Amino acid sequence: MHSLPDILGASVLIVDDQEASVMLLKRLLDDVGYTQVSATMIPQDVEKLHRENCYDLILLDLQMPGMDGFEVIQALKSSDTDSYLPVIVLTAQPEHKLRALQAGAKDFISKPFDLVEVKTRIHNMLEVRLLYKKLASYNEELERTVQERTAELRESEDRFRRLTELASDWYWEQDENGLVTNVSGPAMQMLGIRVNALLGDNEAVADTGWNETERTLLQERIAARQPFLDFVISRASADGSQQHFRVSGEPIFNASSRFIGYRGIGVEFAEKNVALASSS
Repeated sequence: MHSLPDILGASVLIVDDQEASVMLLKRLLDDVGYTQVSATMIPQDVEKLHRENCYDLILLDLQMPGMDGFEVIQALKSSDTDSYLPVIVLTAQPEHKLRALQAGAKDFISKPFDLVEVKTRIHNMLEVRLLYKKLASYNEELERTVQERTAELRESEDRFRRLTELASDWYWEQDENGLVTNVSGPAMQMLGIRVNALLGDNEAVADTGWNETERTLLQERIAARQPFLDFVISRASADGSQQHFRVSGEPIFNASSRFIGYRGIGVEFAEKNVALASSS
């Protein structure tokens, strides 16, 4: 709950075409200790005043010439400044109370005024209003924090990708269905994975010359969502020469621990290092 100084420091606007009612309410609020009380006898100005000052509470008379309280409520509701309408209506007509609440007012005070009722309803309304503002502020701060954190993660991910691309012959990413979503270098040929998402074909593209035992083992590790480091895989070129690659990869999970794909790097290395790489 908010402290008494918070409530007494809230901004209040009195709207009534009767000067006597305005003076009575203003004197009452001043005596209680409210420090930010304003008033207007021109209902047409209320929407503009609220847009400029964002009052914590509007005490609104319903029976006014030119523009009654119901029309003021509609004008306030049409404004984008506040999704919460902090209005207590002032009325001597019992049948207007329900209509005002249905129109969007949050509470009502009966005329002639009961001073205890006026104080209590205003105090209670401001407690709710300030809690609402605190919640809205918290949600904005939370959203801002999420956006900042998301931007940091994207920057970190971009930095990681750039570094891995510089440190390897290729960098690759695939989604949870095994489709390549990002690649640089010959990763799709080396891994033998589907690349129809990249090429726009309906059929998966397969390459030839790979050591099928090695490639099957690599695909099994990916299917099992296992990380792998410096996995050696070989390929026979069309001219009969052998190519050898070291591949490292890891599964990717989102914040809810759901698997969303794989990412990895690979390098080609000379034949004389195969035995050493295989034993590591």
